[in-house]
Amino acid sequence: MPLVRACDFPDDLYYNVENNVWARLEADGTLTVGMTAYGCALAGEIVSCLPKKPGKEIDLSKSVATVESGKWVGPVKAPAGGEILAVNEVLDAHPGTMNTDPYGAGWIVRLKPSNWESDVTLLITGSAVAAAFEEKMDMEGFAGC
Repeated sequence: MPLVRACDFPDDLYYNVENNVWARLEADGTLTVGMTAYGCALAGEIVSCLPKKPGKEIDLSKSVATVESGKWVGPVKAPAGGEILAVNEVLDAHPGTMNTDPYGAGWIVRLKPSNWESDVTLLITGSAVAAAFEEKMDMEGFAGC
């Protein structure tokens, strides 16, 4: 797993570096989506996560949820278009789970992708992840997680 400035980036996930989001392709063809450890570190302690409702169709790069921390309110943008199948209800009572376990219990939504074959070409995975996030952190003056 690549570690960049103390932020971890599991190399089995797909990343939209610009929007600090990840997607995990599940065995059934659905996607689990969340914020990266870097995105969570930038936001600070997350105090609220308001996902869109199941059944909602989301276009690529449109908001699947609104996240609020002590210093930021903003969208979590979809790394792929599709229909929201499920939301992580744990985040209702414990939104900080996104900070403590962003790639596990802190996932935000599950999507049924509508055009994965095309959308995946816009994402980074594997060994390219570390260099992409290192460059982003340099440009944003980020010291580390």
